[in-house]
Amino acid sequence: MPSFRSDIVDIAYEVTGEGPPVLLIHGFASNARVNWIDTGWVKALTGAGYQTITFDNRGHGESGKLYDPEAYPAPEMAEDARRLLDHLGLSQVRVMGYSMGARIAAFLTLNHPERVSAAVFSGLADNMIRGVGGAEPIAQALEAASIDSIEDPSAKVFRVFAEQTKGDLKALAACMRSGRQKITAAELGRIAVPALVVAGDMDDIAGKVEPLVAAIPGARGVTLARRNHMNAVGDRQHKDEVINFLNSIA
Repeated sequence: MPSFRSDIVDIAYEVTGEGPPVLLIHGFASNARVNWIDTGWVKALTGAGYQTITFDNRGHGESGKLYDPEAYPAPEMAEDARRLLDHLGLSQVRVMGYSMGARIAAFLTLNHPERVSAAVFSGLADNMIRGVGGAEPIAQALEAASIDSIEDPSAKVFRVFAEQTKGDLKALAACMRSGRQKITAAELGRIAVPALVVAGDMDDIAGKVEPLVAAIPGARGVTLARRNHMNAVGDRQHKDEVINFLNSIA
């Protein structure tokens, strides 16, 4: 993957296909390949006539690793996305984020509304407003000497996933410990572009779709049946709903 310098960190990225550009922002402990390529998103979007821009968030994948929690606030990670658009010479894109990536996409949309023509928030719904707890147990699980020593089953899931994606456990722990600035319903009410909210009906990390839809003027919502935080990512209905949404505002 090529990379560019975004303030204090190198960000790895990839551009695929031709057509209206869609910026894809992956979730915590994942990376561009795991979240968007291996799940078929890049193939589906490029096949539908869109250009995809994928990148590894700071601390993830092939991007630079930082070990200070203060380096990972979501608004600053959104600035990495904005600087990538600058680097590529793109004035405006459609943006889609999954889980942590949805929070980053929301900050990009709020702080740089002129750069976003439409937004898809997946894998993070009501809990974008309410917040997601359990950060310290997850950070400790990431730092544990071995998986077998982790007693918290929810935190253990993150460690298993981080090892599967070959993540830098120390950098991921720092990212998890970063202060998570909540986004209020009033702030979300400032989003003036078409928006789609998607989450599985069994996804406790995302929360319910309806409260986030209600907070964003004109937003649409989709709840994926029998899907949790992990298996909702590559779901066929998920892709179809997003592509239909993008086509409807093209």
